[in-house]
Amino acid sequence: MLAVDGVISGVLAAFFLSLYIGPVPFPISALISGLLNVALVRTALQWTSSSRIASLPLWTWLATVVGLTFPGPGDDAVFSAQWSLLLLMVVGALPPALLLYRRNHAR
Repeated sequence: MLAVDGVISGVLAAFFLSLYIGPVPFPISALISGLLNVALVRTALQWTSSSRIASLPLWTWLATVVGLTFPGPGDDAVFSAQWSLLLLMVVGALPPALLLYRRNHAR
């Protein structure tokens, strides 16, 4: 179920990434997605002792975001600005990856 939540998080982050406050882009979904991914990975770490299984929500999130970068059948794209996609990938994936890294090297 946490892996499915990773997919849902990726889809929602992609859809809300292009929010604007007036004329200024406001990619708040990148920050929310990063926090949600940390919560998903932390919850998975409570259910299993394997870091590989606990990283499954992060991997499904990454696969979803990467899958949404490809154009659709009408040659339309989900992501309009490349800087916001880079921001989403860094802010969404780095905190849970650091959580897993810190857990693996704390031993």
